[in-house]
Amino acid sequence: MKYGVFSVSIPEYDVEQSVKLLSELGYNGIEWRVNNPPPAQKPDNYSFESRYWSFNHSTLDINNIERDAARAKSLCDQYGLDLISLTTYLRPHQADEVEKVLKAARDIGCRNIRVFPPDYNEKENYNTLFNRTVDELKVLVEMAARYGARINLEIHMGNIIPSASAAYRLVSHFDPKYIGVIYDEGNMVHEGFENYKLGLELLGDYIAYIHIKNAVWKKIGTSDAGAEIWKPVWAPLRKGYANLEKLVRNLKETGYDGYLSIEDFSNESETYEKLKDNLQFLKQLDEMTGGSL
Repeated sequence: MKYGVFSVSIPEYDVEQSVKLLSELGYNGIEWRVNNPPPAQKPDNYSFESRYWSFNHSTLDINNIERDAARAKSLCDQYGLDLISLTTYLRPHQADEVEKVLKAARDIGCRNIRVFPPDYNEKENYNTLFNRTVDELKVLVEMAARYGARINLEIHMGNIIPSASAAYRLVSHFDPKYIGVIYDEGNMVHEGFENYKLGLELLGDYIAYIHIKNAVWKKIGTSDAGAEIWKPVWAPLRKGYANLEKLVRNLKETGYDGYLSIEDFSNESETYEKLKDNLQFLKQLDEMTGGSL
């Protein structure tokens, strides 16, 4: 296994600091958050819990992605890290913007970019959303083939592929050389849980890499009818509902030997201590399940 970090989960560090830190701690690679840069000052809605999205300095500027991607690649080379992915928040209908990221990926030799499927909010029929997304992805996959990169869709609560089966139904229309799936067991605590091995076997060559995070369900109140109301919240890797030992074992059993990319949104520890402990924990799981492939 190889170990990386999705930079969304290290918001206090800028791009160069992020690379230095992960190299120092012994990680193998970094998955870059690609979005608008953070504001000059903390926004009004800033909180310690929201800093990942509202004030994230470990971000490549999507408006200047060719420049920022080239700089990030140079820093990764300097400190001996792989550049796992240019991970955007673009949607399938944003073909022009996606093409710019694909070009930047080609120019730096990066294999992967992320595109987000549309949300499912119960207002538009799922089948209509799904069929439109297939048509939009046809355009993106043709682009990916031209640029020699792969577009990856993340298993994520609240969108049209919250499970491995739903993701497979979408990507199976296309060649896995140019479209893939980011498998995310932490998101599936929120929505879409399926047996890990089932999902890994089903997705097969479509698996691009694995996101590692964890979550738990907590009671937050009671409905007017007297029923308990529960919601999922992020948790440290060692404390959540996801069975990461089983996941690592199942990954080995299905022949996966790529990246585990940590995306830890828990808030019990400072970022540095989380990064250090998470790497130690994953290496421990590797040893407990028989060592690296």
